Amino acid sequence: MMKTQAQLNILYSCVDEKKRGNEQFVPEHALGCILSGESHFLTAKGTQVYGAGTIGLVRRNQLVKSLKVPPPGGQFKSINIFLDQDTLRQYSAENHIEATGHYTGVPMLQLSLDPFLKGYFDSLLPYFDHPEGLTSTLSELKTREAIELLLRFDYNLKDFLFDFSEPYKIDLEAFMIQNYVYNVPISQFARLTGRSLATFKRDFQKTFGSPPQKWLQQKRLEEAHFLIAKRKQKPSNVYLEVGFENLSHFSAAFKQQFGYNPSSLQTV
Repeated sequence: MMKTQAQLNILYSCVDEKKRGNEQFVPEHALGCILSGESHFLTAKGTQVYGAGTIGLVRRNQLVKSLKVPPPGGQFKSINIFLDQDTLRQYSAENHIEATGHYTGVPMLQLSLDPFLKGYFDSLLPYFDHPEGLTSTLSELKTREAIELLLRFDYNLKDFLFDFSEPYKIDLEAFMIQNYVYNVPISQFARLTGRSLATFKRDFQKTFGSPPQKWLQQKRLEEAHFLIAKRKQKPSNVYLEVGFENLSHFSAAFKQQFGYNPSSLQTV
């Protein structure tokens, strides 16, 4: 069972079984606290595991796969506050705080030892028993409070929060080979490589000799074949890992590509 309550940009999650995150693209900065259980985050740099009590800040425009893991006999619980660009721009202008340049640090920061941030998340808990109390005005105030506390924790986070630049043009081949398993629209891949959709498709064809969708499916199927045949993983565990949305579509595409069902590899 999964229970989620959202009040504008503040999200409370409660899960009593392992649950994969639905979204694999982080469009806005997110400040989060794990109340119980663990969060597993898979990025291009590997998997990171965070336990109860972890407070973290995730940068926007990131590709991330997440897994929520409840503790034995308990529930996974977390709170996330999304710091949207409009609110950050307004705060930046009103307080005359600007980034000194493009942010080049790590995309996921741990802030777990700060007592003020812990107290901030504690102050949000009553609203999830009484969500009607978290009005739009209060939600806006709590968002601004989060920004204040982050700058209090480390004023240099202004470069993280107030860098409003969009992704610049990067090496398309290296990026796609590293990130093809993320199930996001082609338009998101284009944005993250600093290209318009039309330019992305043109550059992709020139680089890989194939349209993006065709290349992505073939690459994902090849990885799935390897995981099932060599790593002895089950098809039901593999299809999400390589970027397919459902098992039936994966199985049909696999058979069309290789001429046999993925389950037949388990008997080889």
